[in-house]
Formats: sequence, C-alpha cells, structure tokens
Amino acid sequence: MKIEAIELRELHTNMLFSFQTSFGEEQFLRKLILVLHTDGVEGYGEFTGHNFPGYSYETVDTGWDCLEQHIIPQVLGKSYETPAQLLHELRFIRGHNMAVAALESAFWDAQAKAAGLPLWVLLGGQNLEIPVGASLGIQPTVEETVEIAQRHKAEGYRRLKFKIKPGWDVAPLRAVRDALPDMPLTVDANSAYTLTNARVFQELDELGLDYIEQPLAYDDLLDHAQLQKLLATPICLDESIHSPEDARKGLAGDAGRVINIKMGRVRGHRQARRVHEVAQSFAAPVWCGGMMELGIGRAHNLHLSSLEGFTLPGDTSSASRYWEKDITNEVLDAVDGVQKVPEGAGIGVTLDNDFIETISVRHQMYKGS
Repeated sequence: MKIEAIELRELHTNMLFSFQTSFGEEQFLRKLILVLHTDGVEGYGEFTGHNFPGYSYETVDTGWDCLEQHIIPQVLGKSYETPAQLLHELRFIRGHNMAVAALESAFWDAQAKAAGLPLWVLLGGQNLEIPVGASLGIQPTVEETVEIAQRHKAEGYRRLKFKIKPGWDVAPLRAVRDALPDMPLTVDANSAYTLTNARVFQELDELGLDYIEQPLAYDDLLDHAQLQKLLATPICLDESIHSPEDARKGLAGDAGRVINIKMGRVRGHRQARRVHEVAQSFAAPVWCGGMMELGIGRAHNLHLSSLEGFTLPGDTSSASRYWEKDITNEVLDAVDGVQKVPEGAGIGVTLDNDFIETISVRHQMYKGS
C-alpha cells in the first residue's frame, strides 16, 4: 500500500467529569487524530498522549512535532505491504511510541479496509464481546467514592478500578469493599509510591483486590519484585511495559503477574500482540488499558481486546461515560458490562466530520509525490 497522504488534526474537547489521578487532574483534553490515505481508503489512528507529561513524556505537542518532523517525512510516498515493514522503516526513532502507534494503527485500519475484513481478523482475535470495567478517579470524600462505586456497579461494569495516591488509598478502598463485598476491585497508583510504603499495600492486600496496578516507579522492576514478594495480590505492570522485552523481564523477575497493554505505549498493534504472546508464555493475564480515547482509539482497543489472552475486564468502557458527543458516528457503549467489537471493515467506525470540524484547532495535510 502506498502512503499517498497523511492528515493530522488537533481537537479540543471536554470530558463530562474531572478525572483526578496521583499525577494531576484533567477535564479539558487536547487530542490528535491521524488519517492515512492509501489506495482509495482511509485508515484512522489516534495519538494517546495527554496535555502534560504526567503519565508519559509524550504529550500532544511532542506527538505532533515527532509526526510532522520525523515520522511522516520518512514514510510519505512510500509503499509497504505489512505493518512490520512500516515499523522497520521507523526503527531509528527512539521512544515516541505513541506517535509511531498513531501511524501504525492507521495503517492496520487501512489494510483491513482494503482487504474488506474487520481488524480483529487480521490481528488474530476471537472474542467479539469484551467485558469492561470502569476507571474511577480520586473523589473528594470517602462517601462520594462509595457512591460512585455503587453507581457504576449498577450500570453493569464488571470491574471497578480506583486511582490512589499517598494519603488516599486504604480508607476509601476499605469503605468500598465493605459496601460491595463481592465486586471485583483494583487500584492504580500510577507510580506514586516507593518501597518504603510497603505497609500501605499490605493493608490493601487484605481487601481481596484483583490486582494492584503500577504501585512503584515506572522504571524500577527490581523494587516491584521486592514488593510482590510481600503480597498475595498480584501486581499489574503498566507504565513499566514499553516493549515485549520489558514484559519478559517483568514477568520473569516476578515484578508483576498481570500486564496492562496499552497499544500506544508499546508502539502499536504489532508490538501489543507480541506483548500479549509473551504474557501467554508466562500464563499471565492481560487486559486493555485506556487513555480516555475518542472513538478511533476506543475502536482500536476493542479490536485488540479480541485476542485470547485478554481475559480480564479492560478500561474501554462506554464512550458516553466520557463524552457528550464522540467523533465517530457509531456509539461505542457497553451494555451490562460488555462491549461488542465494532462490525465492518477495518476498525468498524466512521467519522462525524461535521462535528470534528467544530472542535478542530489545528489541521494539516501532508501529500506524497
């Protein structure tokens, strides 16, 4: 497939609620979407970095710059038969996985559309009904934490994940566990703690959580392994995993026993599938994490989640939970805690271009020769 043109757009949008984690609070979001034009079809990708470098050093500004200055000039006007060839062309770019993934995922979408097949078929998926959970930000009070947990359980979500930070951890989770004794619960620290806080996690260990996500520094597998020895609850690695090699090292060293796979964080679908295969070799469950994606990224996540090793509820959840209006014509919502993989060729969604124009603040088309 020849990459004839690539279109970048920056969109500004507001979530329906403020979302607080250990590294900050967000409601207004800047988002990047990418449209790849090839052989009469369009492939859609979404950059998953955020406004500021809290979760990752990649931001909307670094994503646009890397795509415009380095990635797009390298591939524009050239032909590739497989995503592996495309990634090989970009092998000289160190890091910037989310920027590369925006293009790589659009290539997958275009290739599937050209073949007249849903993306999950090309990925080798099998499960078309995806159980989903809800990720809940830090609330002002324990009482409000319990209330929002009960509301999301009533909406049918299969797992509830709570953001925590030092000073806001054991008490709210104990209250939720008392209110919902049988509900699958997890916590996500986003690297906010150190090994000296081990006692906090030993107390959380008593609450019957499914896993504890990324408690320690993103670049410290050694301390995660030390913490895992003290806990019965599995540690789930998120920010620590940027490649299949990271997954192998984390699981082999028992730094964690569950992997959160985010396509953008690991450079796209091909590498995400390889991380999934590494986890399978260790009999470690995986699930699909979310980055508050719009409809393009959410659709890609659902197709990825069709792979057999995605046995735990993911964070894809309902688009209408986040947005009053999404950028796709198809509504990607959960029913009774289950989302269906979109039907049709490629990722199975079409763009609401009229709405996209109203929230676009930057638009550039790059054409090949």
